[in-house]
Amino acid sequence: MRTPAVALLLLVLRLVPGTQGTKASRACGRPRMLNRMVGGENAQEREWPWQVSIQRNGSHFCGGSLITARWVLTAAHCFSNTSEMSLYRVLLGARQLVKPGPHAVYAWVKRVESNPLYQGMASSADVALVELEDAVTFTDYIIPVCLPDPSVVFKAGMNCSVTGWGSPSEQDRLPSPRVLQKLGVPIIDTLKCNWLYSKDTDMNSDFQPQTIKDDMLCAGFAEGKKDACKGDSGGPLVCLVDQSWLQAGVISWGEGCARRNRPGVYIRVTAHHDWIHRIIPDLQFQAADARGGQKRDPPHPLFQHPQGRNLASCLGTHAVLLVLSALLTVL
Repeated sequence: MRTPAVALLLLVLRLVPGTQGTKASRACGRPRMLNRMVGGENAQEREWPWQVSIQRNGSHFCGGSLITARWVLTAAHCFSNTSEMSLYRVLLGARQLVKPGPHAVYAWVKRVESNPLYQGMASSADVALVELEDAVTFTDYIIPVCLPDPSVVFKAGMNCSVTGWGSPSEQDRLPSPRVLQKLGVPIIDTLKCNWLYSKDTDMNSDFQPQTIKDDMLCAGFAEGKKDACKGDSGGPLVCLVDQSWLQAGVISWGEGCARRNRPGVYIRVTAHHDWIHRIIPDLQFQAADARGGQKRDPPHPLFQHPQGRNLASCLGTHAVLLVLSALLTVL
């Protein structure tokens, strides 16, 4: 049985910042780094640590984003056949697909939950959740992205980023070692996006005009030239909100890649908040505060002071010294 003095010491150590060890869970959406895209550029190491490659028989076919230690968010159209889960695996912590390096890990897929409202390509609810066989360990290279709750609004004109290992054009594939691509894209107003998709429909008789539905959002450029492409499906569209990356959308569909008047179409994550929450009840969503940013957890009452962490650290250290002194006196 612990003596009262030892118990008091353990309590103080739990309250002092920086004394809890290094195994605490990492904050979502905050990469730690040293420093499908058409028109994109190479991503840096540890820049997008939630990006995953979903593979079948060892070959990449879709992207996705890590949202918890066991779950990946992706597109439903990536999994038209889920009868043989043993064929699927997920690559995490990688920057390149060929020889991904010592920080990358593979995880086997346990099951796939596709949104039951999904009805085929370019339809609503093109989202799926992939459960991994085993929970992954978070590192500087593997960190989940934050998911927004419905209070977060991603407004037209907001600059966001899309990432993936997809084709650099409709005709070409990424050269080896197939480095992750990143592309900055602005969000496009839904009315404008519908108008863009209604233009030039007679130029392609094989394409039936599509409507941008309520659970979709558009991002990209009316002039084309930059866009997600084949192989990027299921990957994340993320936006920086109050110093954390929130996933606004899941890469879903588009007419070709980077064509004029055909921006990329994404499934809006907030539109499927309830469904995601039903599948993963303990998942924490990021809410918007009154200023349009995120709510933050309040500081511990013991350390609420205008000077913040520095004072808290000093007070905590002083408390530890006092307790240690008392222990030495008792012993």
